[in-house]
Amino acid sequence: MNPNQDMSILSLIVHASIPVQLVMALLVVISVMSWTYIFSKRATLRRTQRQTDKFESDFWSGGDLTMLHHAVATHRGEHGALARIFESGMSEFLKARKAHSDVPVVLDGANRAMRASYQRELDALDRHLAFLASAGSVSPYIGLLGTVWGIMHAFVGLAGMEQVTLAAVAPGIAEALIATAIGLFAAIPAVVAYNRYSHEVDRLSMRFDNFIDEFLNILQRQVR
Repeated sequence: MNPNQDMSILSLIVHASIPVQLVMALLVVISVMSWTYIFSKRATLRRTQRQTDKFESDFWSGGDLTMLHHAVATHRGEHGALARIFESGMSEFLKARKAHSDVPVVLDGANRAMRASYQRELDALDRHLAFLASAGSVSPYIGLLGTVWGIMHAFVGLAGMEQVTLAAVAPGIAEALIATAIGLFAAIPAVVAYNRYSHEVDRLSMRFDNFIDEFLNILQRQVR
């Protein structure tokens, strides 16, 4: 790199060595994907929380469970994750009650149906969180790789100089450090989002789990 050239960020990126530019490009792709998942996951969790609040309000309002089941089964996509868990359990309960008179068998079928639905809903809520975790943990190291390569390249370029000055070393080191900066820029939002969204998923998981237990108690009273 020419020590007299422009030291702006854009100029440093343009004149960086090819491996460092490839590292920067990879980090930019990771950052764009992370922000895409961050915004989409935020919208998903907000919608799920709103639908869960609405369904719990309808469920505990004291209305007829059969009518609520029919409404949820008719419009499964509109009522949210908790409603689908309820619909799975209620459907299995109604079928098992017709086929068996044994209370434990009936309740066990409803429980297994709700647990299976519960796991599917959690898997959907967890989608892309693993990518955010990986981006947050790996991006700084990818940036560091670019930095190490850039600094090595800068010092190799100085090997033939008779007199080495700070002005000659600074541009090469600066372009290398940009890779680390981009790595941190990609990692920090991913880590923050992963921690926050994991906590929100855990809270929803506890709400779903508590609902299953409470709903089973209601079903048990109905079959006695």
